Amino acid sequence: MMVDPWTIFWVVLTFGIYIGIAIWAKAGSTEEFYVAGHDVHPTINGMATAADWMSAASFLSMAGLIAFLGYGGSVYLMGWTGGYVLLALLLAPYLREFGKFTVPDFVGDRYYSKVARVIAVVCALFVSFTYIAGQMKGVGVAFSGFLGVSYNAGILIGMAIVFVYAVMGGMKGITYTQVAQYVVLIFAYTVPAIFMSLAITGNPIPQLGFIGNAAGTDVSMLNQLNTVVTDLGFTEYTSTTKSKLDVFCITAALMFGTAGLPHVIIRFFTVSSAQAARKSAGWALMFIALLYTVAPAVGAFARMNFVDTVNEAVYITDAENYDQRAAEILADGKKPVPEWYKSWEKTGLLKYDDLNGDGVMQYRGPDAPDGIKNEVVPNRDIFVLANPQIAKLPNWVVGLVVAGGLAAALSTAAGLLMVISSAVSHDLMKRTFKPDMSEKEEMRVARIAAAVAVVCAGLTGIYASQLPFVAQVVAFAFGLAAASLFPVIFLGIFWKRMNREGAIATMLVGIITTSMYIVYFKFMGGTAAGWWFGVSPEGIGFAFMWLSTAVGVVVSLMTTAPPQEIQDLVQDIRIPGQRKSHGMAEGGMAPAE
Repeated sequence: MMVDPWTIFWVVLTFGIYIGIAIWAKAGSTEEFYVAGHDVHPTINGMATAADWMSAASFLSMAGLIAFLGYGGSVYLMGWTGGYVLLALLLAPYLREFGKFTVPDFVGDRYYSKVARVIAVVCALFVSFTYIAGQMKGVGVAFSGFLGVSYNAGILIGMAIVFVYAVMGGMKGITYTQVAQYVVLIFAYTVPAIFMSLAITGNPIPQLGFIGNAAGTDVSMLNQLNTVVTDLGFTEYTSTTKSKLDVFCITAALMFGTAGLPHVIIRFFTVSSAQAARKSAGWALMFIALLYTVAPAVGAFARMNFVDTVNEAVYITDAENYDQRAAEILADGKKPVPEWYKSWEKTGLLKYDDLNGDGVMQYRGPDAPDGIKNEVVPNRDIFVLANPQIAKLPNWVVGLVVAGGLAAALSTAAGLLMVISSAVSHDLMKRTFKPDMSEKEEMRVARIAAAVAVVCAGLTGIYASQLPFVAQVVAFAFGLAAASLFPVIFLGIFWKRMNREGAIATMLVGIITTSMYIVYFKFMGGTAAGWWFGVSPEGIGFAFMWLSTAVGVVVSLMTTAPPQEIQDLVQDIRIPGQRKSHGMAEGGMAPAE
């Protein structure tokens, strides 16, 4: 496979920038390593948060899901956007007022318990490794599709880059690296969208082209797409086969899971105050909107282009000279399989099975009017990366998109690695098992933990090649966070009576029930017919969130109330500037267990 020079240029340039920033912003203290010194400007933090948030799931997979699920795929867009609003309004300012390094740090001090802290660490690690599997899969997809290396080799390269700026720079290095990654990924996402919008609708603004007419017609682009896909036997693009209950539960699980994600929450600890946390949340929402409002258009354009270029195309085998054979097919008035398809087919992410032996690729839905069976199986994670090739855009655009996809995956992977590193070094070692360790020792443990986490993340990513689409893998992480971490954070801020026993019960019930449901129905043969009340594994975290919350409330009411100083603390963190009035600034309360 020939690697385009533009792809090499963009990847080498951006990776060089990331490594340079890591060297420049090397952390010199634990505070810089964990929370970038608490002095990141709100605008900078908003941009870094957006990059941290817009992972491989957002950049690579969300548009692909929307492309092939239509309205049904919009649950990811609605859930993730709504969840960030929920986080910004309900949790971020109060957690920053608390003044800690991590989510387990908050849980351990708020619930005055080492046991609660350790369980929170386990939940954070469980969520983070589930999430990071999707990011590493995104890295493997990008490298295998464009750089002429295998899926596994691509993950190893990505691991090496993350290792440099996560282990050296900690949160300080990651913050400024993520700013650069945001710039790369937003350009990489919007530039091809503009080209495609012009080609398909004649409008250079994708958001307007999406709701406008197809170029040269008085028919709306969406109506034309509905006609195309229903003629092939697929569900109408603007409708869904999901039940309303499942759509609601998936959306809600993504929303509340967002508000419980440790790697997103930790970003609000890097600013100087609760007010700065609110400002950075506002900036982050604006930066996120630049991509999220384009995603529906990218998905629709991708589906239209895929059908146009692949359906009824004459297949060309690898043994044939592609250029010569394609010219012969065109001379016969037929459509050859596009070159981009042959390129991606080599990665194993596109599959064609000539069921009727006619050498023509039939792409059909389950209700095809002509009765022909589907012969083309695309992996939906490739479409943002493949879009520039499908639309025959310039090679420099193709290379830019590759760099953007890698930026999205690596930025979130780095944030997750910081959660894993800080959970081990700060929450387990410093705050639980070895409180007398020096700052130098803690830094060393943090870097070792980050290095080990990078290796584990790579292995997880290699295994993730066999898992569902990136966004669906990531959705499991959101469900786990919604059911285990969100309730203890929310109740820890807004209900003084919530105690350590209730928190422990909440986290255990949430993480155990949700993970068992997901494992059974996704990896142990469970079928959709057995879903409880028709709720899918992607949405079950919302249902179990209410169960875990109810258990925590009941247990709290049946056991001893928290100490008065803890109740005073809960009151204080909701009033900016009063956080230190009870002597609980940075040291926190010594856990009672």
